Amino acid sequence: MSDNHDYLGTGNTSRLTADVTFLMLKGAGYAMVFCLVLWASIAALQGIGLLLPEESRETEDPTPFSHMLADPVVIQLT
Repeated sequence: MSDNHDYLGTGNTSRLTADVTFLMLKGAGYAMVFCLVLWASIAALQGIGLLLPEESRETEDPTPFSHMLADPVVIQLT
């Protein structure tokens, strides 16, 4: 029995090129999935925002730091 299982007749260089290409495509697929999930979550937040009534967009922000802070008074001593 022969231990040569290289049925396609590819050399080491061709095999290395194929492995690197596969790994690059795999990484590109992971990046695509990440970008699609990010895009879908932003689109879902926008859809939820569009479902809110118009009055909720016109009211003030309920957080305590939403109001405009006055400029601090500076006293200069000469």
